Amino acid sequence: MSCPTPHISAAFGDFAKTVLMPGDPLRSKFIAENYLSNVRLVNNVRGVQGYTGSFKGAPVSVMASGMGMPSMGIYSYELFNFYGVESIIRIGSCGALREDVKIRDIVLAQAACTNSAFANQYNVKGTVAPVCDFGLLHKAYDVCKRQGVRCMVGSLFTTDVFYNDEDGVNAAYAKMGALAVEMETAALYLTAARAKKRALAICTVSDNVVTGEATTADEREKSFTQMIEIALAAAVEI
Repeated sequence: MSCPTPHISAAFGDFAKTVLMPGDPLRSKFIAENYLSNVRLVNNVRGVQGYTGSFKGAPVSVMASGMGMPSMGIYSYELFNFYGVESIIRIGSCGALREDVKIRDIVLAQAACTNSAFANQYNVKGTVAPVCDFGLLHKAYDVCKRQGVRCMVGSLFTTDVFYNDEDGVNAAYAKMGALAVEMETAALYLTAARAKKRALAICTVSDNVVTGEATTADEREKSFTQMIEIALAAAVEI
């Protein structure tokens, strides 16, 4: 397949080698307008806004992934395989699965557990472990330490189902060490592994499944700035 694709209208070369990928198109727009210079819109198919600009002199792109593994799988696949993107850093929200993981904590996803069949396409006779790029993880962790940001490194639970009819799913993954639940990271890590590219998920805790604490949609869109700044700092150090 050549550029443009069915889902991205940009020409080859319109994306930087590093792409920040929030789930929400409005967060993509917020990042472009508030953090990048010399910004231009390179994609708006289906309202999934993609921008390219620069941060501290380094080229950086930002584009939304939408919700869920299928959507993340499509956009990350096309960016990695058709647009020459080398690194994707997911910046999104997650729901804490433990009481000690607090609202607005940063979770750096070393790995992603999942209940999805997404990895079946690779015909591996066993279980594929979706993991991040260690170099990106190391840089992001260093940024958190330098900035005094409270962060936790560990596994996320990437689920295919938001409204789950099965009781106890979150607790089962928490028992196996998952810090928080979300819906995209495993697809990103698997797509990156297959393309031999780099990926990392940096998530902000938006709610706590155990305690019931939660932030609003507007807060998630506009106030989760720490993970954006961590991702940008890691991006320009690549």
